[in-house]
Amino acid sequence: MKAQSLILSSFFLSFLFQIQFCDSATNNNETTTSSTSSFMVAKPGCKTTCGNLTVPYPFGIGLDSGCSISPWFRVYCNQTFSPPKPFIGEGNIEILSISKTNMRISNQVASNCYNQLGNQTRFESAWMRLSDSPFTFSDTLNKFTVIGCDDFALIAGLLGRNFTSGCIALCSKAKEVIIGECTGIGCCQTSIPKGLKSYLASLNSLSNHSKVWSFDPCSYAFLGEASRFTFRGQSDFLDPDAFINRTIETVPVVLDWVIGNLTCEQAVKNSNGFACLKNSFCIDSDSGAGGYLCSCNDGFDGNPYLSPGCLDINECSGGRNPCDDNADCINTPGNFSCSCKKGYSGDGKRVGRGCVAHNSQFPVLGLSLGLSFGFLSLLLGVAFIYFSLKKRTLMKLKEKFFQQNGGFLLRQQISSVEGTNESAKIFTSEELQKATNNYANDRILGRGGYGTVYKGIMPDHREVAIKKSRIMDASQIEQFINEFVILTQVNHRNVVKLLGCCLETEVPLLVYEVVSNGTLHEHIHKSMSWLSWDNRLRIASESAGALSYLHSAANMPIIHRDVKSANILLDEHYVAKISDFGASRLIALDQTQVTTLVQGTLGYLDPEYFHTSQLTEKSDVYSFGVVLAELLTGKKPLSADRPQEERCLSSLFLLAMKDNKLFQVLEPRVVREGTLEQLQLVATLVKKCLSMNGEDRPTMKEVAMELEGLKRYTKHPWAQTPNQEEGVRLMGDESSDLYIVEMSAYLSNEGSSHEPLSSNVMDSQMMHSMNIPR
Repeated sequence: MKAQSLILSSFFLSFLFQIQFCDSATNNNETTTSSTSSFMVAKPGCKTTCGNLTVPYPFGIGLDSGCSISPWFRVYCNQTFSPPKPFIGEGNIEILSISKTNMRISNQVASNCYNQLGNQTRFESAWMRLSDSPFTFSDTLNKFTVIGCDDFALIAGLLGRNFTSGCIALCSKAKEVIIGECTGIGCCQTSIPKGLKSYLASLNSLSNHSKVWSFDPCSYAFLGEASRFTFRGQSDFLDPDAFINRTIETVPVVLDWVIGNLTCEQAVKNSNGFACLKNSFCIDSDSGAGGYLCSCNDGFDGNPYLSPGCLDINECSGGRNPCDDNADCINTPGNFSCSCKKGYSGDGKRVGRGCVAHNSQFPVLGLSLGLSFGFLSLLLGVAFIYFSLKKRTLMKLKEKFFQQNGGFLLRQQISSVEGTNESAKIFTSEELQKATNNYANDRILGRGGYGTVYKGIMPDHREVAIKKSRIMDASQIEQFINEFVILTQVNHRNVVKLLGCCLETEVPLLVYEVVSNGTLHEHIHKSMSWLSWDNRLRIASESAGALSYLHSAANMPIIHRDVKSANILLDEHYVAKISDFGASRLIALDQTQVTTLVQGTLGYLDPEYFHTSQLTEKSDVYSFGVVLAELLTGKKPLSADRPQEERCLSSLFLLAMKDNKLFQVLEPRVVREGTLEQLQLVATLVKKCLSMNGEDRPTMKEVAMELEGLKRYTKHPWAQTPNQEEGVRLMGDESSDLYIVEMSAYLSNEGSSHEPLSSNVMDSQMMHSMNIPR
């Protein structure tokens, strides 16, 4: 276990070190069947092809040719290859294909290899960075893949979308792997979010392949188009060069591209010009990075970005006449019409009534009407039977889901627990579907690692939050029911109240009270937060009290397991409420710890829990210590924008305490408004909470008691002049919290000798020029 802990520790150090090099974007474009040849044209006077690639406008060949719509769409055609190869701009990102919505680029593969003694013989990382380009990694077509039998990998993104995820691939025998499947046995895959502009793949081994070396000396990790990759089992382990070359040649990375970063409405008003030309319409991109695309109107074809725009399709020419043989086809802009010849009538269309001779209509009129009414009656009868059977099938499906999700067990549990009936309700699927307007996108309040939360409006106009969880394993049903019953009995003003659930759907739906004022994370990390010291201390005290209640006062102790500022909500009065119990665990009263699969958020995760997998209530204490550090410093728990040794907030804070530089890392408003005793005592409390050894940390009850006591301390002795005292009182008043005050008051030193670290203002030139795609 000690050796494994050392491996994991070194992995995280290397991960944090490598974040700063997370640069070059290897991009791979796709050609879809919807891409027509008429779109694949270049600007007049510009080259159309580079090697085997056709380059359509808004892209253009040549760095200074003026053939592209903007510098990011320039394509460099490198003639030193045979045939020539195209690259994005001045970078080294090779383009493989371009379509109307995306493009494919060549891939990169991270790899690790070991010898029989467990010594590393090969190490290659994989990272890409798209900077401020109009390109993002496609979340629908790409997946992060890990290959190996003793390996885990993390993928982190810092541009466009702050994101971290990972995959573990394990197996003990070669025959265990399943060819063609990535389910975690030798091969693992995970998705990425929308809007991602950079990623870093970090790969490491649990035991240096010492137990699996005979059939698996190497492991790999890469991001690429999922449909292009096929896992070949043991043959992928043995020859790293063959695997890497095959992956690079056959598995591209897919990028979505857009025009600019404005919406259609904003772009139309933009003085720099609107890219969509005549006979086309604008589509807002859903790639997560803003921007828009142009598409030809119905009945038109061509390149919507290139003058004169989309051209009318002549439906009447080219052997594709849509009209009946007894009708004349008349082309119109964007459409056509059919005119029956003399002696005929009808709509004239081949796919329609066509043209019928006048003298042949009346003899068959009666027969036609009879057949029509008979067919209509038959259709109505079939429809009635169909919808009746569908309704019956739906009812049976709801009963199946209700039983599958433990509905009968839940009813039994609720009826056996005194007082639960009034606080917990089992909702029907129709009630929640109506409350969320059929789970409309505009009702989404947020998405998290354990599901999607929708805003619901009940018939009595009460607003609720409805959480739609991910697919639940059948073995977890009894645990889910037990945790649900326990949480319905949690009655604390600083814990989001669980109102009920619905078990008639494939995944259980949980119904909570709505907390309307956002998260503590949003208020701390605004561009300039006006959250006063008094309110920071009050919110910290309320949150600690709630966690203390969950640990020691609930019917059965509850460990939250994902304490972070994003899971502390603020209501309309800025009262703190602990939320998101998707990762929580119930602990029996006779237990002090439990072995679990490690879950949590980087930056907040207890290092002792990560190394040992032993979950205790002290793991919540560590995470809460990071939240306190956020409140004191206003800094994010993990940031690549800070110097290497200051990336992790816990390390930055403990180093400042050790070097007696605490007041240099605190937020200026906190230093100005908090008393010297308060700041020193809270900092000492944070230091205790962040102890590497869980036994050295205080309990949440002790943390809550100490924070409650800290409110009684007085203001700074140096801030007691009449004018200064009045200013502190106004900014510390809860009623004025979160309202704008004078900028000069925020920026002044107020006589304090404690200045913020110069590292609080990062040099915008920190990124080396090597981090630009080349």
